Amino acid sequence: MPGENLSRDEARRRAELVSVDGYEVALDLRSAVGEAPDGAGPRTFRSVTTIRFRCAEPGTGTFADLLAPSVTAVTLNGEKLDPAAVFDGSRIALAGLAAENVLVVDAQCAYSRTGEGLHRFVDPEDGEVYLYTQYEPADARRVFATFEQPDLKAPFRFEVTAPEGWSVWSNGEGAQAEDGVWRFAETKPISTYITAVVAGPYHYETDVYTRILDDGTALKIPLGAICRKGLARHFDADDIFLVTKQGLDFFHDHFDYPYPFGKYDQAFVPEYNIGAMENPGCVTFREEFIFRGKVTQASYERRANVILHEMAHMWFGDLVTMVWWDDLWLKESFADFMGSFSMVEATRFTNGWVTFANNRKSWAYRADQLPSTHPITADIRDLEDAKLNFDGITYAKGASVLKQLVAYVGQDAFLEGARRYFKRHAYGNTRLGDLLAVLEETSGRDMTAWSQSWLQTAGVNSLTPVVTYDAGDRITELAVIQEAAESHPELRPHRVAVGLYRRQGTDLVRYARAEADVAGPRTVVEGLTGAEKPELILVNDEDLTYCKIRFDEGSLATLRAHLGDITDSLARALCWSALWNLTRDALMPARDFIDLVLRFAGRESDIGVLQTLHTWARSALEHYAAPAWREEGGRLLAEGALRELRLAEPGSQHQLTWARFFAATATSAAADLQLLQGLQEGRAKIDGLEVDQELRWAFLLPLAAHGMADESVIEAELARDDTASGKRHEVRCLAARPSAAVKAQAWALVVESDSLSNALVEATISGFVQPGQRELLVPYVSKYFDAIERVWAERSIQIGMDVVRGLFPSLQDDESTLAATDEWLTSHADAPPALRRLVLEARDDLARALRAQACDGAAGA
Repeated sequence: MPGENLSRDEARRRAELVSVDGYEVALDLRSAVGEAPDGAGPRTFRSVTTIRFRCAEPGTGTFADLLAPSVTAVTLNGEKLDPAAVFDGSRIALAGLAAENVLVVDAQCAYSRTGEGLHRFVDPEDGEVYLYTQYEPADARRVFATFEQPDLKAPFRFEVTAPEGWSVWSNGEGAQAEDGVWRFAETKPISTYITAVVAGPYHYETDVYTRILDDGTALKIPLGAICRKGLARHFDADDIFLVTKQGLDFFHDHFDYPYPFGKYDQAFVPEYNIGAMENPGCVTFREEFIFRGKVTQASYERRANVILHEMAHMWFGDLVTMVWWDDLWLKESFADFMGSFSMVEATRFTNGWVTFANNRKSWAYRADQLPSTHPITADIRDLEDAKLNFDGITYAKGASVLKQLVAYVGQDAFLEGARRYFKRHAYGNTRLGDLLAVLEETSGRDMTAWSQSWLQTAGVNSLTPVVTYDAGDRITELAVIQEAAESHPELRPHRVAVGLYRRQGTDLVRYARAEADVAGPRTVVEGLTGAEKPELILVNDEDLTYCKIRFDEGSLATLRAHLGDITDSLARALCWSALWNLTRDALMPARDFIDLVLRFAGRESDIGVLQTLHTWARSALEHYAAPAWREEGGRLLAEGALRELRLAEPGSQHQLTWARFFAATATSAAADLQLLQGLQEGRAKIDGLEVDQELRWAFLLPLAAHGMADESVIEAELARDDTASGKRHEVRCLAARPSAAVKAQAWALVVESDSLSNALVEATISGFVQPGQRELLVPYVSKYFDAIERVWAERSIQIGMDVVRGLFPSLQDDESTLAATDEWLTSHADAPPALRRLVLEARDDLARALRAQACDGAAGA
């Protein structure tokens, strides 16, 4: 569509012209219920927007943004404009602007089924309709006319007319002024992408946060927690409020800037594309954070982390916002870091840095080795670039670098810099230099070189210890070798701790430690000279820097024999992460990594680390193991999973985790599948294992994929659980069945039609792609490359991303698929850059898999 993909240059020019004084937005959502409209058109709602703005160059023109099926009327400064002449489907042309202007746009906007704009969801359990908005980076224009860029902030005033019996929430305080009409207080100046509306017959619980400020006044923040009525019986709002209050205490203690947006509602909404969104005063979350069955503490930790991540955005992102998406890291990196920092310091989840090291950073390491890797401060040319940069670099690498920055400048200087940053730029927009300036003030350090090395270059370094000993087995020299990939040769300054470990009885413990500033290709760690010979040298002990850890041969041999003996959970997690990176880099055979998981994962105390190990082990088998060894490897994993399941403490979270892993790995032995079937049907029991509804679905999926559960069995399960969650599980199971006709139907539903919502597209793709069904999926290699450019052009960017990523033929892992990918990239050089990026990333993953398979095959030869 013309103009839909706003460029940075266009946004910069518009910001030179326009200053926005305020928005008034009136939405009539009564059309959300009742019969669908006649004909093939979308279901729409009325949106009337009044924008008051100034123009720095009177007489010039610009444009407003709107993605809508139709526009009824446009009025600029009292003059009626012809919608057919000024509206092209994505932009409203505004010519001859005055110094002060009033634009009124009356439009029919479409409800969304893709999670972008105003999403409409019908609950299959009770037929109720639920609405919510999701805009980042630029989908507010699907709901009202806007100047859709982050640096054109303004106050917003919303009025919403809703069906009878509904409640409505927005960023400001609101109330039902008359039957069905809800009016909301004007907000502080905020960006368009963080405005929000949530509407429907939601369940709502309340609380209050109270704090005495330094001046003696009391700060009272009304708290709300929102979910669908069907989930109310599972809703643990008390725990959500607990974490919320702990977070507000932490940020008030450290930021010295009171929460600026009045109330604090948190809405858990259906079919959400992302984890959460930081709309001030009305944060939205995916409703999967409401747990319908038994989950481990890792799930509660993850939810707490996301709650605190979004809360950090109230300051980093909402109060102070980046000028353009180049500096997306100014909010996401900080929120990712502060989410973990506050969680460890203020909540019961004190082991959060272990999860960060093992889970979040693995996301960053993967993203930083793709051909699409980019500096933390990225070059974002347009909105499609922006959409794809919500990635492991912007979030997890940025957070990792900030963790190192805290060690570099000191925690006090870092937090004082944050405090000055908020006060200096409140309700404004910033760039990289604005943050560096305050950090230089508070730390006394020159931030230029640090920024150039860490924020403005791409790639990850590897650090390897090289050690020599004297005749008495004492260290004569321990050096750290720093290396970089040829494609990104930058060597960076690292503040690291190097730990020396040896066995004491049956434990592997640290007995010496030294910190050093690693710079350049080789750095000697003077503080460890003369130390007794270790059995394990751990570079980056305590996870101070962002790097790939390597081992000397002696340390690697120790880990192969004694990995489970490391007593410190963070050190153990770092070793697991390093071994996984060796596997991905084709430096360790996949079968060796799987062997380590089978021998030592059963002793892992940290449940989040254990769950990550299970994910890695499955990836090692499905993508990195030699094809000839996959069957044996799958048998070994299933046997190991069942063994640990039977050994786990009855009723424990470890038992639940091993049960899920057993279900995921029971792929070959008939006895394993029969046990799953017995557990799912209630004929078999394992002491202490409660097979709740969520676990029933987890057991049913592999049964469906192996032809042991047909459509009637799946439909019977849906009848037991006729809910939104049950529907997603049902769709996944149906698409997983081992039939060419089933695969053809699933492909058609996702690729050839637009009949499924975003959540059901995701579930169908998940069921379609089964590792044990490689032969069934062979015909879809050519179909994929024939379809993706059309899908990208015709569908929303979210659905396009889901299809291009999810259906890439990664299971057809041979040179012919690599060649087909290269041929598409060569012959489609003019394809949209964002689409090419997705295909390039998938191609790189496939090439990495083939290298790892060769490494594993050589080990088995």
